[in-house]
Amino acid sequence: LYNIHDFLGFGVDPALRINVFDELTLGEGFDGVTQVQGFHSESRAFHFQGSSREVKAPEDVSARMLQKLRGRTEFTVLVTLKQEHLNSGVILSIHHSEQRFLELESSGQRSEVRLHYRTKGQQAHTEVFPYSLADGQWHKVSVAVSASHIILHVDCNRIYERVVEIPFMDIPDDAAFWLGQRNSAHGFFKGVMQDVQILVLPQGFISQCPDLNRTCPTCNDFHGLVQKIMELQDILAKTSSKLSRAEEKMNGLDGCYCERTCSVKGVVYREDESWTDGCRNCTCTNGTVQCETISCPSPQCPAGTTPAYVKGACCMECQHGRTNTDGQTHTHTRTRTHADLCVTSDLCALGHDFCAEGHDCVEHSDCINLEAGARCSCKDGFRPLRDDNAYCEDIDECAEGKHYCRENTVCVNTPGSFMCICHRGYIRIDDYSCTEHDECVSGLHSCDQNALCFNKVGGHSCSCKPGYTGNGTVCKAMCDGLCQNGGTCISPNNCICQQGFTGKRCETDINECKMERNTCANDTVCFNLEGGYDCRCPHGRNCTGDCILDNKVKHNRQIWVLDNDRCSVCSCQTGQVMCRRMVCDCENPTADLFCCPECDPRLSSQCLHQNGLLTYGSGESWVENCQQCQCLQGQVDCWPLSCPPVDCEFTVVPEGECCARCIIDPCQADTIRNDITKTCTDEHGIQRFSGSSWVKHGTECTLCQCKVTAMGIYYIYADFGQLSSILVPNSP
Repeated sequence: LYNIHDFLGFGVDPALRINVFDELTLGEGFDGVTQVQGFHSESRAFHFQGSSREVKAPEDVSARMLQKLRGRTEFTVLVTLKQEHLNSGVILSIHHSEQRFLELESSGQRSEVRLHYRTKGQQAHTEVFPYSLADGQWHKVSVAVSASHIILHVDCNRIYERVVEIPFMDIPDDAAFWLGQRNSAHGFFKGVMQDVQILVLPQGFISQCPDLNRTCPTCNDFHGLVQKIMELQDILAKTSSKLSRAEEKMNGLDGCYCERTCSVKGVVYREDESWTDGCRNCTCTNGTVQCETISCPSPQCPAGTTPAYVKGACCMECQHGRTNTDGQTHTHTRTRTHADLCVTSDLCALGHDFCAEGHDCVEHSDCINLEAGARCSCKDGFRPLRDDNAYCEDIDECAEGKHYCRENTVCVNTPGSFMCICHRGYIRIDDYSCTEHDECVSGLHSCDQNALCFNKVGGHSCSCKPGYTGNGTVCKAMCDGLCQNGGTCISPNNCICQQGFTGKRCETDINECKMERNTCANDTVCFNLEGGYDCRCPHGRNCTGDCILDNKVKHNRQIWVLDNDRCSVCSCQTGQVMCRRMVCDCENPTADLFCCPECDPRLSSQCLHQNGLLTYGSGESWVENCQQCQCLQGQVDCWPLSCPPVDCEFTVVPEGECCARCIIDPCQADTIRNDITKTCTDEHGIQRFSGSSWVKHGTECTLCQCKVTAMGIYYIYADFGQLSSILVPNSP
């Protein structure tokens, strides 16, 4: 348990805190890092600049820090930063070779915060949060990981909360710990950082923003708190007195022997004590009743006697008498009953109640009236202990596999029956089956509005709808081919065109002069232009054509750059303001390299590949380890590769590729689309939901699974590692 002060912001146990600046003794011998004025003066702040620095923890320091983090599934990364405009850099990175165990990255080029880690399935995972930190402003950033939950706070505001795969913090001893960069060549953070910490707490953001977990108390609250403390002190005193008396009694019990007993039908039996319960011999063993059915030897009866059951006895005894037509042996002392009269009279037709005259049916057995007499019958869920069904015992349907409990349940035996209890975290469908909480139906999911939500055990997954691309939590529309002339793709194959263009791909210029879309004054003439129009003054007339923008006059044909976007150029065209993205002409020596990084010829703007053998020019893009990478003015920025959606039943990701492909054979598929509204019937006639699995009855090495597709029902069997499948067409 964590100390309560850890969550109230009063301080954190040093054993649960990694203060990165103090551990690295930052400011002593690290080139490219200088101490500056920070967001506040309570701790040191450092300016990270240049690309010739190596801020890496020594082996002994790294081992000390990673020891606190190793094996944890709950931790929080905290940092206060001011990142330069459009910089893409790593805040901190813990990696070994190509394996990133924990890396926090901020991409200014794509306005994203990325968290890289490895899952328990030894898979590399990247969680992307669309948010821009690289704006030259101070921000408090907190990334809190609690098992499968990740919460991103920025400036004490909860921005995102995601359900993801649990991180795997089995960090090797020789892992490297870097600050402000991924390695000596990539991911250089540029800006100022302060208060870089890792807390081994699931809610560590409270120490950064304590007001998230407290409110200002009123005087009435304070007096109430004092009263509660006084009440607690009184309870503590009384409890201490009771504890003292209990300790005195416990001291007197040191020499006592505690014997476990058994209670059966209101009777208490001591350890190893035995008794007869019906037709069973029972013993009390370690507080548990253990019973065995009485074994009856075959009686050897002398002449003139036959074996028969006697009331109160479990085994047959030799009796003098005769055998009636009902198979029962009757002694000479038996009086003549209505059953005897049935042989020679019509009394049987009256429906006589033989059971009311007395019977031998005892435990879990019912008396049944027949035409010629009475007989015993075991109740449902019980089996006979004697041939005449007078004594019966409970059938354990769970142990004998005679139950109907389906997936996500556990069978519990009851007298004469059984119950199917739902596993923890599941809800009941009917008496025999349960299902997990469906986050997709309840709306408690993190999927984008243009994504499909798929419920699974312990959470859910998101997949962008056809026509959209992304990771499921963020989905962007795709258009076949690019939207031309500055158009924007807002939905599948739907472009929103900039002013002056139309068409499915914004490929057609609008003739504003013929369509009454111009604002030319009466004394001017409209001339159509590509993407716009021009109002010209007829020869011999005086037409100014000036524009008014933000209460300022822009003269006709004046050109200027927007104050908030240096890469957009505007002009005044006869009273009309027209703005466009700057056209990059790399032949022009005055080209703005900030807006046109592909025109940057400087060697310092080139990017070096991880292997140290390849170089990329500024603005050049490539694919590396299923990531899209781009070189921008000497900095490499990579993000997860977007895969087109696949609309098929069976998919697989081939070795060496990044995106899923459609295949026909379900046994070779990585994933199979299941319709949980459909079912299939197993070998016992039990309905199974699509996607459910079970072990084939009577075997230990055969796993069955129900796969319902558009073509039919696939029963997939796995025997000793070999897969096979049977296709059964869907019935109407």
